[in-house]
Amino acid sequence: MVLSIFRKRHEAVDITPLPGPLEAAAAAASGVDQFENLKQFEKAHKLDPNLPIDDLTDVDAAIATGNAEKGIEIEHALMEDNSPYPEVRAVVRNFDVDLPANTIRAWVIGLLLCTIGSGVNMLFSLRNPSVTITTYVVQLIAYPIGLGWDLVMPDREWNLFGLKFNLKPGKFNYKEHVVIVAMSNAAYGGGVLYATDVLIAQQLFYGQNFGWAFQLLFGITTLCTGYGLAGLARRFLVWPAAMIWPSDLVNCALFYTLHDHSSSDPTKTNGWRIGRYRWFLYVVAGGFVWYWFPGWIFKGLSYFTWICWIAPKSVTINKLFGGQTGYGLMPTSFDWTVYSGYLQSPLIPPFHAIANVLVGIIVFFVCISMGIHFTGTWYADYFPVQSSESYDNTGAVYNVSRILDANFQFNETAYKEYSPLFLPTQFAMAYGLSFAAVTAVIVHVGLYHGQEIWKQFKLARHQEDDVHMRLMKKYRDAEDWWYLALFVVMLAISFGVVAGYPTGFPAWAFVICMLLPIIWVIPIGLVQAITNIQLGLNVLTEFIIGYMVPGRPMAMMMFKNYGYVCMGQALYFAQDLKLGHYMKVPPRVMFSSQLVASIWSAIVQICVMNWALGHIPNVCSEDQENNYTCPGGRVFYTASVIWGAIGPARIFSSGAIYSSLQWFWLVGAITPVITWMLARKWPRSLWRYVCTPLIYGGSNMLPPATVYIYLCWGMAGTVFNYFIKRRYTGWWLQYNYITSAALDCGLILSTLVIFFTLYLTSANDPDWWGNNAALHTLDMTRQAISKNVTAGQTIGPSSWP
Repeated sequence: MVLSIFRKRHEAVDITPLPGPLEAAAAAASGVDQFENLKQFEKAHKLDPNLPIDDLTDVDAAIATGNAEKGIEIEHALMEDNSPYPEVRAVVRNFDVDLPANTIRAWVIGLLLCTIGSGVNMLFSLRNPSVTITTYVVQLIAYPIGLGWDLVMPDREWNLFGLKFNLKPGKFNYKEHVVIVAMSNAAYGGGVLYATDVLIAQQLFYGQNFGWAFQLLFGITTLCTGYGLAGLARRFLVWPAAMIWPSDLVNCALFYTLHDHSSSDPTKTNGWRIGRYRWFLYVVAGGFVWYWFPGWIFKGLSYFTWICWIAPKSVTINKLFGGQTGYGLMPTSFDWTVYSGYLQSPLIPPFHAIANVLVGIIVFFVCISMGIHFTGTWYADYFPVQSSESYDNTGAVYNVSRILDANFQFNETAYKEYSPLFLPTQFAMAYGLSFAAVTAVIVHVGLYHGQEIWKQFKLARHQEDDVHMRLMKKYRDAEDWWYLALFVVMLAISFGVVAGYPTGFPAWAFVICMLLPIIWVIPIGLVQAITNIQLGLNVLTEFIIGYMVPGRPMAMMMFKNYGYVCMGQALYFAQDLKLGHYMKVPPRVMFSSQLVASIWSAIVQICVMNWALGHIPNVCSEDQENNYTCPGGRVFYTASVIWGAIGPARIFSSGAIYSSLQWFWLVGAITPVITWMLARKWPRSLWRYVCTPLIYGGSNMLPPATVYIYLCWGMAGTVFNYFIKRRYTGWWLQYNYITSAALDCGLILSTLVIFFTLYLTSANDPDWWGNNAALHTLDMTRQAISKNVTAGQTIGPSSWP
């Protein structure tokens, strides 16, 4: 067992897989063995929602008829020659080209873009509104930079103290391009360094500054602890063919499109001849031009709630059809930001994932929520249907400063004199569904994937192969002990950060904190790899630390940072490892490039943060003249007070207003068992596609996302990934993912231009109805409230926990 977990492979060798569902069949001498292996394949993929039903039907037919020749033919078609998944076959090549990846060109361009992106993102994260340089921007910019490098640098071998290298080892290729993008993904693929929000809240609102050493170590461990965890989990999340990681397919399509300008075969694309590269350029240009309308000229196109325009002062109409604070029952938008801003592109997830999310939205956030809201439950009449804010018993936004003393510590007497915490209906429902999702994902993965996880744990790199795994075995692997050593070192440093400074974070609580990503990274990673939707641990971490160490806001922030962000970073790294797997980039190159980029990015972001705090006048004040108000740090500070000071016990425990939401823990644990039993009984029915973690947790971006946004996203995804995919399969396989990338790139480029040319220059948008009256409905001004609290009066209980 030990040898299978910690193997030593210092040279690239061919590894013969242990007999499994596929490999043994090709070598088996008897038809009995062949069909036994085919049966094992059918058993392993019986409830795989991404494997086409027709393929499973063919497998069943071959087994039922005893047709050995047909069985071998099916096996080769599904695994030997290519991936069993049509989405992967459409964009990922089933062969490898011997190209250099670990080049000076890739490292220089990668670190340059990593530095610029990290610094710019950190600086503008302090501003409201903000702008973000995404990895799509890096993927686009890196291509002309690489081509420009080829024009400038000489093609000759240099010798520096015995070290030979070439600045231009052939044309700039897609493997170098992948390394550059992987470095940027590792640096800021998940957004700005999460630890900076903690540090800003700590310095500005709690008056604590532990110095540069604390900040740097805190930032580096936030990123790199997750990397070690991702590497240890790659046998479960990266190597299996079933872990398709749909977002990676978009990146793969864009890489090949940029480096291959060939035309399309109309016999395979429903008659379309245009090449993917040209199609990409057309869509990018169209998206760039179009976004000027909803982004600047006619902002009413974003939330196109025309019914609210007809009755802008009707509370009921704005509650039912409003896109910002209502139920959004008329989801129509002409702004790609609405479709992809919070939830990523709707063209990426498979339809079964979209359907599960929509079921959760409609059942819980429309039907049940309406019953709760319009009956006045939880004092809902006094608050909007949806908001990211919490409220007090006068209907005003909760003023956390009123429950803190001069040292920013929780003052229980002041809390009792002020108000309990009230949540809008959708916000409260979101917490309940978060509870359900946390338990559902553990039970669901245990039932649906438990046997495969155990088998993969035992077989390690000898597990069932698809063509991509076999091609990757020509490269030396990054050893398991590398990732384990990185994880242990980062844990040790994190322990020193927590225990070596007066953070109020007990050492024993840190141990529990790190158990959360260790336990949940594989279950949540499996769901994301199959569906492209990530479930979060943010609510769970806030909940646990609030009960364990109440009244310590700084401990709460650090617990959330290590418990939640560590797992999120691990999944970003795992996704990039799969990208390297698809593009056949050597694993050791991926390991070194991601690790170096992570450490360097953390250093850059901490430096930029400290420069901004020390050189921008009145930075983080609410009336800062250039809008550097530090919105992320403020949100983190408010959350630290609510969860770290007030604590979940005063919000959800017995006697509290929202205590009934605790039943969702049990609901989440029971329902996966029911759906699993139904799927086992009717494996070809609708039940095989039901995923309870997605039903409960697919809405984890709500709030700040809204029902309106989810419905728009779901409608677009249904059109592309159900109707178009079924009717125009050839077009979908050729153009769907590149269309998604093009729409995102056009939007990002247009956003950057508008931000730097108009917003930063304080230009005024066009003064007309589309930018004025259309944005002044009760919904858009967040005033769609049924009742207002009378001056001098309060709502809610007279006493509270």
